[in-house]
Amino acid sequence: MPSIELLEELALAAGPPGSEGEVRNIVRREIGNFGTVSHDALGSMIVEANGDAPGGRIVLDAHLDEVGFIVSAIDEEGRILFLPLGGWWGHVLLAQRVEVMATEGARLHGVIGCKPPHFLTPRERERVVKLESMYIDIGASTRAEVEDLGVGVGDPIVPLGLFSRLGESDRYCCKAFDDRVGVGLLIEVFRDLFTSDDPPASPVIAVLAVQEEIGCRGAATASYISQPDVAIILEGIPADDIPGTKQRQGVLGKGPQIRFSDPTALSNRSLVKLTKEVARREGIPCQIAVRKSGGTDAKSVHIHGRGVPTVVIGIPARNIHTHSSVIHWPDYLEGVRLVTALVRELTPQKVAGLTEY
Repeated sequence: MPSIELLEELALAAGPPGSEGEVRNIVRREIGNFGTVSHDALGSMIVEANGDAPGGRIVLDAHLDEVGFIVSAIDEEGRILFLPLGGWWGHVLLAQRVEVMATEGARLHGVIGCKPPHFLTPRERERVVKLESMYIDIGASTRAEVEDLGVGVGDPIVPLGLFSRLGESDRYCCKAFDDRVGVGLLIEVFRDLFTSDDPPASPVIAVLAVQEEIGCRGAATASYISQPDVAIILEGIPADDIPGTKQRQGVLGKGPQIRFSDPTALSNRSLVKLTKEVARREGIPCQIAVRKSGGTDAKSVHIHGRGVPTVVIGIPARNIHTHSSVIHWPDYLEGVRLVTALVRELTPQKVAGLTEY
């Protein structure tokens, strides 16, 4: 049975781009014994299970990193200036709490400073504050105090999260569901597949990619090790069940999303068709999406080598790229079922058939 405690641990772990070690260690603990573990030079983790089996190599990809920040400077009055690592919108940041991962190993709580409404001009009230104009207050009064705490230029920063259930519902709120729900799915699917008396007929390779939020970099370098014949990208995707959205394709409570396309990748049509057939056969609700913005690790994976048939399966999350995204737990459970069933369906013959043109 999938574990809400595991998802909580994954979501609360600190893992901004380039500093994904906490999340990687959890994955290693959970599935490292199911296969051969290797890494690319950027830090992506690859776990190859059933590697001696003949046939197509099935890659399950989820990225370890979350949106975060990096220290860019420290001013004379002890304020930390920062730049984004990944896509942030200024409106969601002012007065939010963060954690500075200091060079010397300390974990320092801070708050993103803002003017109170009393000091705002009418023009300021109407503008989104740029991140370059924000700062982080860790309680210091001078640059020397900040440096004495071990903080230096280049240190990573992450949102300070709180994992909580919303009321008596099946909805949970936390930071980093993009993409810790994907990492959780991958772990749960591996457990289902390789604690079973009937393991898959093909090699299954877990890729836990780094630096997705700054250009899908780890997925590109890890593909040289994983050498996929087919890839399933597991993501926490932005829900669109918000006021003003009419054509909704990512609604909480309506199951995992099968992403057909976005500006960075077009899923293999035969693989999408097969995924939909598996969902229908298993009685799994799902949503089909064509997106005009955004992207996933499919961007890098689907053009690796001679090309890789790829599909994206995502769990809708509201308020994505903030401190407080929201998911529906049954969507997650159905995602585990769908991906597990799809991997079992991908026999060597079906994998080969995906590229018969």
